[in-house]
Amino acid sequence: MPKEKPELSDAMRAKMGRKLPDKNPIKGTKFTIAISSAKGGVGKSTFATNLALALKKIGCRVGLLDADIYGPSIPKMLGIEEKPKSDGQKLDPIIKYDIQCMSIGFLTDQQTPMIWRGPMVTSAIRTFTQKVNWKDLDFIIVDMPPGTGDTQLTFSQEIKMDGAIIVSTPQEVALLDVKRGIKMFDKLNVKILGLVNNMSYFEGDDGKKYKIFGDDNVKKTAEEFQKEFLGEIPINPEVGKNGDQGKPIVEANSDHEISKIYINFAKKIKSNYLNL
Repeated sequence: MPKEKPELSDAMRAKMGRKLPDKNPIKGTKFTIAISSAKGGVGKSTFATNLALALKKIGCRVGLLDADIYGPSIPKMLGIEEKPKSDGQKLDPIIKYDIQCMSIGFLTDQQTPMIWRGPMVTSAIRTFTQKVNWKDLDFIIVDMPPGTGDTQLTFSQEIKMDGAIIVSTPQEVALLDVKRGIKMFDKLNVKILGLVNNMSYFEGDDGKKYKIFGDDNVKKTAEEFQKEFLGEIPINPEVGKNGDQGKPIVEANSDHEISKIYINFAKKIKSNYLNL
């Protein structure tokens, strides 16, 4: 019989010539939730930021970790221009809207390109998870970068992730990458909490719903892979406008229809999934 291929973690251990550390939770946190898409441009950072704020609105203590080293969005979306303080050993997260935040964008100029190889990215992620003074958090929401590369492997193999939410638009071209992401998390034994259909439709002045990017493809993908479909978020100009102004929609107007959707997601996470 042909010999079975080793699991990815074993292969990496062999390649590195040493045992990887056991998975550990991020110190100062209870639950780590990754927001992923494996595809850029689907609103993942907007979702992560508003979900973090929604969790805060329902009484949770929340941190937001921007793990997208090459394209950090959190500083702009939260209107943060200051740099984090440090005691020489650890960084203090920046507090904005009562959530603790960290991003490579806090440490570099806004227009500085991060021309880094994989090991440098991995080192930055380890710094953000091991050398930041996260304090007494119920949840840390991790805004993952697109793709299925070094950042995803570092979180999946070295850090205890309690679950991942996958965000996508209904376009087939976006879902091609989403399906790869689902298989990656399954292979790495990370629980997928569910899929979200973002920018699912636009409601015109005539009251009709226009499904610009396609129909129920995200829901169909969830069914195909036997994952939960968490719901959909329509296109609304206020979401982009508020994000560009540094005050996301959930913080700017918690009674907005989009904010209510995020708060509903937050309630599901708090009660149904993690029983907090």
